[in-house]
Amino acid sequence: MAQKDNQASADKTRYSDKELLEFKKLIEGKLKESQKDLTYLQEQIKKLADVPESRGSSPEDGSNTQDKEYLNKMAARQVQYIKHLDNALIRIENKVYGICRVTKKLIQKERLMIVPHATLSIEAKNAR
Repeated sequence: MAQKDNQASADKTRYSDKELLEFKKLIEGKLKESQKDLTYLQEQIKKLADVPESRGSSPEDGSNTQDKEYLNKMAARQVQYIKHLDNALIRIENKVYGICRVTKKLIQKERLMIVPHATLSIEAKNAR
């Protein structure tokens, strides 16, 4: 019976509406969390920007600049992640979510549960 289930999933060309709904809920949760993280980072960046810079040179000057750069880099990564999640939601609406853009086969459900914005199967990723 297990072999029959594996064969059925291998022949499958897209995820069912029920599975897509499950992925959608997962992605929406990650999106909400990511937007909250981005808001926090933006608040921290604003706080650092509001700190007046002194004319004199002190060891803390470099640290403040380094903190700003780090927070800006983290915020940019968060924006990119949110964009990927938004694109995954669009693929769900178009019912093409979970299809590898290289092999055109279904990406393993386990992979999508961990990396819900994935567009490549492990097979395609390893081939790179």
